[in-house]
Amino acid sequence: MHGPWFVLSIIAMSMAAWVINNWIRAWHGYSISDDWGRNIDKGDAGANRNIALLSSDNERLTGQVSRLEERIAVLERIATDPATRTAREIDALRDR
Repeated sequence: MHGPWFVLSIIAMSMAAWVINNWIRAWHGYSISDDWGRNIDKGDAGANRNIALLSSDNERLTGQVSRLEERIAVLERIATDPATRTAREIDALRDR
Protein backbone atom coordinates (compact mmCIF):
# COMPACT_ATOMS: atom_id res chain seq x y z
CA MET A 1 0.00 0.00 0.00
CA HIS A 2 1.30 3.40 -0.93
CA GLY A 3 0.41 6.92 -0.12
CA PRO A 4 -3.00 7.92 1.19
CA TRP A 5 -4.40 4.36 1.29
CA PHE A 6 -2.00 3.49 4.09
CA VAL A 7 -3.02 6.55 6.12
CA LEU A 8 -6.72 5.94 5.46
CA SER A 9 -6.44 2.31 6.53
CA ILE A 10 -4.81 3.34 9.82
CA ILE A 11 -7.58 5.88 10.43
CA ALA A 12 -10.25 3.29 9.63
CA MET A 13 -8.68 0.73 11.98
CA SER A 14 -8.47 3.33 14.77
CA MET A 15 -12.12 4.29 14.35
CA ALA A 16 -13.22 0.65 14.27
CA ALA A 17 -11.23 -0.07 17.45
CA TRP A 18 -12.84 2.92 19.18
CA VAL A 19 -16.34 1.77 18.19
CA ILE A 20 -15.67 -1.80 19.35
CA ASN A 21 -14.14 -0.54 22.62
CA ASN A 22 -17.19 1.62 23.40
CA TRP A 23 -19.58 -1.17 22.42
CA ILE A 24 -17.85 -3.56 24.84
CA ARG A 25 -17.83 -0.93 27.60
CA ALA A 26 -21.54 -0.21 27.10
CA TRP A 27 -22.35 -3.93 26.99
CA HIS A 28 -20.69 -4.46 30.38
CA GLY A 29 -22.26 -1.36 31.95
CA TYR A 30 -19.27 0.98 31.96
CA SER A 31 -19.54 4.58 30.87
CA ILE A 32 -18.78 5.37 27.26
CA SER A 33 -15.68 7.45 26.45
CA ASP A 34 -15.12 10.10 23.81
CA ASP A 35 -12.22 10.34 21.32
CA TRP A 36 -9.72 11.34 24.01
CA GLY A 37 -10.69 8.69 26.56
CA ARG A 38 -12.78 10.97 28.78
CA ASN A 39 -15.94 9.41 30.15
CA ILE A 40 -19.22 10.71 28.86
CA ASP A 41 -21.48 10.75 31.92
CA LYS A 42 -25.18 10.17 31.55
CA GLY A 43 -25.73 12.51 34.47
CA ASP A 44 -26.39 11.98 38.16
CA ALA A 45 -30.08 11.28 37.57
CA GLY A 46 -29.30 8.17 35.56
CA ALA A 47 -26.75 6.93 38.08
CA ASN A 48 -29.09 7.59 41.02
CA ARG A 49 -31.91 5.79 39.24
CA ASN A 50 -29.68 2.78 38.59
CA ILE A 51 -28.59 2.72 42.23
CA ALA A 52 -32.21 2.89 43.40
CA LEU A 53 -33.24 0.09 41.05
CA LEU A 54 -30.33 -2.10 42.12
CA SER A 55 -31.05 -1.43 45.81
CA SER A 56 -34.71 -2.39 45.49
CA ASP A 57 -33.81 -5.47 43.48
CA ASN A 58 -31.21 -6.41 46.10
CA GLU A 59 -33.79 -6.10 48.91
CA ARG A 60 -36.28 -8.23 46.97
CA LEU A 61 -33.69 -10.93 46.30
CA THR A 62 -32.49 -10.90 49.91
CA GLY A 63 -36.06 -11.49 51.10
CA GLN A 64 -36.53 -14.25 48.58
CA VAL A 65 -33.31 -15.98 49.68
CA SER A 66 -34.43 -15.75 53.32
CA ARG A 67 -37.77 -17.38 52.53
CA LEU A 68 -36.07 -20.13 50.54
CA GLU A 69 -33.63 -20.78 53.40
CA GLU A 70 -36.58 -21.18 55.78
CA ARG A 71 -38.28 -23.61 53.41
CA ILE A 72 -35.08 -25.63 52.99
CA ALA A 73 -34.69 -25.81 56.77
CA VAL A 74 -38.23 -27.20 57.08
CA LEU A 75 -37.61 -29.73 54.32
CA GLU A 76 -34.34 -30.83 55.96
CA ARG A 77 -36.14 -31.24 59.28
CA ILE A 78 -38.87 -33.31 57.63
CA ALA A 79 -36.32 -35.47 55.84
CA THR A 80 -34.18 -36.13 58.93
CA ASP A 81 -36.83 -36.43 61.68
CA PRO A 82 -38.35 -39.78 62.51
CA ALA A 83 -41.63 -40.52 60.75
CA THR A 84 -43.60 -40.86 63.99
CA ARG A 85 -42.64 -37.39 65.16
CA THR A 86 -43.57 -35.86 61.79
CA ALA A 87 -46.92 -37.71 61.87
CA ARG A 88 -47.63 -36.39 65.40
CA GLU A 89 -46.89 -32.80 64.31
CA ILE A 90 -49.17 -33.14 61.27
CA ASP A 91 -51.97 -34.54 63.45
CA ALA A 92 -51.47 -31.68 65.92
CA LEU A 93 -51.87 -29.19 63.07
CA ARG A 94 -55.07 -30.91 61.92
CA ASP A 95 -56.56 -30.74 65.41
CA ARG A 96 -56.23 -26.96 65.63
